[in-house]
Amino acid sequence: MGYSRTIDEKDLNTFSMLVKTAIENISRKVIGKQRELELILATLLAEGHVLLEGVPGVAKTLIAKCLAITLGLDFRRIQATPDMLPSDIIGVQIYDPRTSQFFFRKGPIFTNILFVDEINRAPPKTQAALLEAMQERQVTVEGTTYRLPQPFLVIATMNPIEIEGTFPLSEAQVDRFLSKVVIGYPTVEETVEILDRFNEISTIEDLKPVLDRDKIVTLINMAKNVYVDQNIKKYIAAIVEATRRHSMVRLGASPRGAIALYTLAKSIAIMRGRDYVTPDDVKYVAKSALIHRIILRGEARISGITEADIIDEIIEKVEVP
Repeated sequence: MGYSRTIDEKDLNTFSMLVKTAIENISRKVIGKQRELELILATLLAEGHVLLEGVPGVAKTLIAKCLAITLGLDFRRIQATPDMLPSDIIGVQIYDPRTSQFFFRKGPIFTNILFVDEINRAPPKTQAALLEAMQERQVTVEGTTYRLPQPFLVIATMNPIEIEGTFPLSEAQVDRFLSKVVIGYPTVEETVEILDRFNEISTIEDLKPVLDRDKIVTLINMAKNVYVDQNIKKYIAAIVEATRRHSMVRLGASPRGAIALYTLAKSIAIMRGRDYVTPDDVKYVAKSALIHRIILRGEARISGITEADIIDEIIEKVEVP
């Protein structure tokens, strides 16, 4: 492919096996969601944030908890509500009468994995404060800036069927999430396995860490050094351009969509033990990177065409390098 190796092959193999072991560890409790787990982990390695969409009861919270334990990272959970304030997430200045001074009490955002359940139930001001922290990886309170920990991953959930009592995220806000992962219903076979193993999977106390913070940071830095051939970059650009030209799309993916494809594909390559990206890596992450970045025309909705259908069609038509 005309590239010089930038990552030691031994390190590649070692960390690839660790990632595989981590996914297997989570799969002890989460049945039949390997692809979804890979995409969430790839988002973490790409230093992004993930939006999970799924109806209640499909293991979104369980996935987040098991991921944090397996990776050896700090975890905090927030249940979004209509009366939530930005300070409930970021933290607040508190007056100490003993010292006659204010001190900053950090909020739950100061963690490695922040799980925000039903983010669309939080009011717009709170949503905006959270998304700003996600983008800048820091918060500023009373003129003082506080850096967020590394790694830092926000896993936010949205219920696709409930509208009452919610404050839908704008397209610009949704676009801030590097990936969107749809958590669907299990198959009949997977449901039977869930029932067979209910007592085993209903508790996570026996789950042990497989990775730790230092190894995760190493993986993040390795992913940055993954080689992407110029033809692969053109392939990514062509896919993104096709979303803008499709007759059923009102608004296509922005350059941020191309960056999401690019970084997620690099993470998947590392997870699979390679220091270079292939077209299959790009295809694997395409829906997750782009499904929430395109807005369909009304006629597409009437015809029952979904964003996923559009991405599938584009991947089928765009020439592979």
